[in-house]
Amino acid sequence: MLYKTLMFMSWLVRCLPYDALLFIGKILGHIYYIVVKKQRNRAIAQMMPALNISESEAKKIVRASFVNLARNMLDILYMPKLTSENVDEYVEFEHIERLQTAMDEGHGVVVVTGHVGTWEWMSGALAIKGFPVTAIAKMQPNAEYSRALDDLRATVHVEIFTRGTSELLSAGRALKKGKILGFLADQDGGPGGAFIKFLGKTASTPMGAAVFARKFKSPVVPMFIIRQPNGRHKVIIYETMHYEDSGNTDEDLLNLTIKTTKIIEDVVRKYPTQWLWFQKRWNTPPEMQKKNKHHKS
Repeated sequence: MLYKTLMFMSWLVRCLPYDALLFIGKILGHIYYIVVKKQRNRAIAQMMPALNISESEAKKIVRASFVNLARNMLDILYMPKLTSENVDEYVEFEHIERLQTAMDEGHGVVVVTGHVGTWEWMSGALAIKGFPVTAIAKMQPNAEYSRALDDLRATVHVEIFTRGTSELLSAGRALKKGKILGFLADQDGGPGGAFIKFLGKTASTPMGAAVFARKFKSPVVPMFIIRQPNGRHKVIIYETMHYEDSGNTDEDLLNLTIKTTKIIEDVVRKYPTQWLWFQKRWNTPPEMQKKNKHHKS
């Protein structure tokens, strides 16, 4: 039933002009801010020390971030409307030549991004422009929601490897074939993550991007999609990075993870209304760290 409802909603929003969708998203975002007390309070509590701002400032930014989140959700439902003919009306790319140069190295490309903007549209727009895009995604709590999301992604030809399956083998094969492999690298990394500073507080950080870059000699391209004042999107592509082999694998993986995490942090600080502030980013305390990993405060 949920699957059918979501697909019907997708059809419905695609019947609307995009500016009407932005207006509806604004209303829904304000309602969401009022209704979801738990997420709102977590977002405010995490934002205040991270950005060193007052509670009233944090409330304003969190409210704006909820508006962006509601618009992002509607964007995902609208995604099948994106085509090669109209994608440039919605998504602008800055420094796309950096990605093409990285692709030309022939080892696939590890794209590092975060829960910033409508990240689903970033991969979708790249795929529409002819880049072979794959990503590892976690299974949603609801199977019907997962199925709907995968079907919406399929309309823009993004290949998803679901966690808990044979996703690591599939991801490795994708890089060997010269494809893009995307990582949301701003999630809690659990006890096996790299414990490094993120927005002023030690956080377990996933090292998957660095591990794959090392194993497959793939260049790493940090990339983020930012909603513009007119409601459209700009994809900002950063300079290509590479795994640097000093002979100390643990240290080298950690160093690359620190570099990519710093870029994510800078993006969040620059565009605070675009990040998912209520996610449980600092969920794993440092004392839970696996002992064979480096710890850097």
